[in-house]
Amino acid sequence: MKTRPTTPGPWQTTPRKAKYIFLAAVFFVFASLGFAGDIMDMGRQPPLRFAVSVVLSGLFAGSYAASGVALRKQFWKAFIPLFLLQFTCMGFLGHWFPDGPLLVSMGPADVDHLHNRLAFDGVGIIVTVTLGYVGFVYVSISEGRRHLRGQLEKTALESEMAAAREVQGMMVPEHPPQIAGYRIESVYRPAAEVGGDFFQVIPLKSGRTLVVIGDVSGKGLRAAMIVAMIVGTLRTVSGFTEEPGEILDELNRRLCGRTQEGFATCLAVRLEDGGRFTLANAGHLPLYVNGAEMAFAGSLPLGLEESASYEQSSLEMADGDVMVLLTDGIAEAQNEQRVLLGFSRVERMLRAGATARHVAETAQEYGQNDDITVISVTRAA
Repeated sequence: MKTRPTTPGPWQTTPRKAKYIFLAAVFFVFASLGFAGDIMDMGRQPPLRFAVSVVLSGLFAGSYAASGVALRKQFWKAFIPLFLLQFTCMGFLGHWFPDGPLLVSMGPADVDHLHNRLAFDGVGIIVTVTLGYVGFVYVSISEGRRHLRGQLEKTALESEMAAAREVQGMMVPEHPPQIAGYRIESVYRPAAEVGGDFFQVIPLKSGRTLVVIGDVSGKGLRAAMIVAMIVGTLRTVSGFTEEPGEILDELNRRLCGRTQEGFATCLAVRLEDGGRFTLANAGHLPLYVNGAEMAFAGSLPLGLEESASYEQSSLEMADGDVMVLLTDGIAEAQNEQRVLLGFSRVERMLRAGATARHVAETAQEYGQNDDITVISVTRAA
């Protein structure tokens, strides 16, 4: 099973400027509560306490907002300590700077002072709320535009991926051609929209057949483009030479320097009359015959070293023998306990006569973690 990626929260994806403006807007809107509190106290707060309460009202509101956005469902972890801290700070302010005496009767000077104080509070409320709403409007518009750009980019990427998937579908044969003396079954199950696995069944001019399977490092469009390059090269090179080793040599030369520090593994098998087959391997998994792994000399994957060479080996299949080629997505299937399917289980399935479809479906049900490709070639009587 694929490991679920960690989804970044909005606080991580929002531009820094928008964050600061949002927090400033929260500060100003809630700073107006300090002015409102002074109105309720009829302007009796000492100036220092009044100024500090205005600032603290905005700062604590900004802290609540920041922690809520960052922690989301676990916002209470910050809310409770912040609330207690705010309650304590306001209590100390009231204790250290108590309200002035409540006037029973007011003279003209007292009335004028109260009028000026309340007018100042009113202007303060208007200014702070206006600044806050201006900030909110700015963030709403900028984030709306950013979201729209993101949606357009996502739509464009989805369109590109759909086109790549369609092209790759044409390159990977859904039904392999029928070959005299053999039965071929193939299963291809990409893990994502486009895959890095590839296989080809190519009829050769001599009447023989070339079966190729491989796996490109990396994921996504980059891997899909390298797959397209490999398939095109395979089709071209197999028209000039039918030797698996020479085909891999030419593939390697063309891929070197063009894979952006990636590579590709590849196994090429030429099927011949009488059950004989010739193969060359470029760092790919060995093939299986009747469930037994056929070990061959190690070799470098394609695209790593231009001077690499690939030796050929020949074997024969008796009537009823089954040869299986696969990619590492089978053995690397992983269940919910993060336990791999493993090569030993794969070998047991093959020894028991499992078909290519059964092997692929078993890996998928176990927990597909990578592209899955299985090809079985049975020597017909």
